[in-house]
Amino acid sequence: MRISDACLDQLFFKARTANGFTDQAVPADLLQQVYDIAKMGATSMNTQPARYVFLNSPESRARLIPALAPGNVDKTKVAPVTVIVATDMQFYEHMPTVWHKPGAKEMFEGNKAMSDGTAVRNSTLSGAYFMIAARAVGLDCGPMSGVDLAKVNAEFFPDGRLQANFIINLGYGDDSKLFDRNPRLSFAQACSVL
Repeated sequence: MRISDACLDQLFFKARTANGFTDQAVPADLLQQVYDIAKMGATSMNTQPARYVFLNSPESRARLIPALAPGNVDKTKVAPVTVIVATDMQFYEHMPTVWHKPGAKEMFEGNKAMSDGTAVRNSTLSGAYFMIAARAVGLDCGPMSGVDLAKVNAEFFPDGRLQANFIINLGYGDDSKLFDRNPRLSFAQACSVL
């Protein structure tokens, strides 16, 4: 069944990348709702390697500021929440619980290249699900890759198990800070039908 045009507008067509936020707080139970929706998105072999670190206070976001590109600093300071979308590089420890056949943990554990590729790919995919889930509950997202991930890892994940993938500012967008919408590639430019 196709979802309504209003839903499509909220998730995609009228949704915008937030470049600024109001000071309206995002309650912790809403963050849990976003996660509980996003976790249902498909990942290969149900690996679920994404981990989310919510920076809810000015103090926690201050730890992130030195890693940000200059253009991302001010909007991160005012965002009610900044989310570090991270990858659990040892996600396979959970495979006996989340996968229906035995041997998956050992398969990933014994093949670092496959494990690392699976982790990063599916963490990125899960981060996208997270943004769609956030939009679905009325939040606005400002995803950013203008960040020194090595600095984020050193500050927040010094043991190396988690690796930062990208950052999302989250809250209620300030429409006065929106940029004009940039063009998207057409079907003919981006797609092939073989």
